[in-house]
Amino acid sequence: MIAGEPAASGSGFAATANGWTFAGTLTFADATAVFEASRGLSLPGTGVVDLAGLAHADSSALAVMLALKRRAVREGARVVFASIPPGIVVLARVYGVEELLAS
Repeated sequence: MIAGEPAASGSGFAATANGWTFAGTLTFADATAVFEASRGLSLPGTGVVDLAGLAHADSSALAVMLALKRRAVREGARVVFASIPPGIVVLARVYGVEELLAS
């Protein structure tokens, strides 16, 4: 897989002038590939990761989001998520990590 290209499922992050956007699914089946592909992208200068294109997700989406937050801390950057699907917000509450997703 070439750095920054979508996972085999066609799902993944893409860099835009306004930050990153996500399109596709983010489930156990593709989370590892999606995260690995994201490593090929520089973190967005705006810090914004827009999840409006997230068609289907499970708890692995939350794991990827938290991994991106950790990466940002390591790189001295900031990542904030926009358009977080309600199901992911609920999972974050259940796991007690909703404050990590706050902007």
